[in-house]
Amino acid sequence: MGDILGLGVSHYPPYSGHDDNMAGILGYTLNDPDIPDSVKDPAAWPEPMRRQWGDDNGKAAAAQHRAAIERGFRKVREALDEFKPDFVLIWGDDQYENFREDIIPAFCVMAYPTRDLRPWEKMSTSIAGKPNYWNEPKETTRTVHGHPDAAKMLVSGLIDEEFDVAYAYEPLHFKGLPHAFLNAILYLDFERAGFPYPVVPMQVNCYGRRVISYHGSFSRFADAGRPEDPPSPSPRRCFELGRAVARVLARSPYRVAVLASSSWSHAFMVDKTWRLNPDIGGDRALYDRLVAGDLTHWREMTRAQIEESGQQEVLNWFPLMGAMHELGCRLTWSDFVETHIFNSNKVAAVFEPWLASGAAPRPREAALRG
Repeated sequence: MGDILGLGVSHYPPYSGHDDNMAGILGYTLNDPDIPDSVKDPAAWPEPMRRQWGDDNGKAAAAQHRAAIERGFRKVREALDEFKPDFVLIWGDDQYENFREDIIPAFCVMAYPTRDLRPWEKMSTSIAGKPNYWNEPKETTRTVHGHPDAAKMLVSGLIDEEFDVAYAYEPLHFKGLPHAFLNAILYLDFERAGFPYPVVPMQVNCYGRRVISYHGSFSRFADAGRPEDPPSPSPRRCFELGRAVARVLARSPYRVAVLASSSWSHAFMVDKTWRLNPDIGGDRALYDRLVAGDLTHWREMTRAQIEESGQQEVLNWFPLMGAMHELGCRLTWSDFVETHIFNSNKVAAVFEPWLASGAAPRPREAALRG
């Protein structure tokens, strides 16, 4: 019987850059000619936003934002090292990196072997071409350990649970790992002491309607007429996936950390804020239910609510919520880092471990099944 630890972090790309570029996404948005000048005028912004923007386009606030995020990564890494998993299952999205026009799976387990990757050789993120925080050259190589046997076990178990997920032994269009997975690894190794744990990435098609048409990225308001793609899996389906994963892992011989990787609402997808700010109220409402232990509230969220709030990437957190609900694990530590100018609110979380020995809660009856 396996042991399971639940964790959550952000993979915010500008965190891997320098502070003077941290607000670059907002800078891009402020250049959108279809946003009214009255909305872009700092005089019209709420006081916290004006304060963060300051007279240096957010550079001073970036240092504070970075420090707050770093505390979360350190806390999660401490929990990971104390737990010492056999492997880490990471739920992350793919933003037109590995999956493109030829196939967009709803969920895909990447049963990759150990690989030597070059994180800075090719970046399809907002900091492409800019120096990284560690000033590592583009030739820098990082070894990311894989666990194909565990990945195949997981896929087999999910198929037995009637969750017909896709799987892959080799990358398709992206020779490394998409940034949702690789950034989480890099940030959890902030001190560059090494990340010894094998990784099993599990892709969630978070961007759904925008994954091909918008390449899972930024756009101008003038681009609103692009034809949309089919939608992402629903929040409920992602939640139920997590429950099924928990059942499979609880029956396994492995000690596993399951990790959600994403920031929460993304300003560049929140039309009701003119894409200047994340949906802070919507994120706070979800976070309050997390802290209260009301994970069934998450299951009842609709796709329309997620899309209206720009919370598409939060779908990576729904399997974590489902797994923790299935196992009856309580939240032991969390932090909400709020921002008006750095594109997304960031949440870090640590749940109590479920132990096969019975030292922590046993799996509850599947009251929500069906």
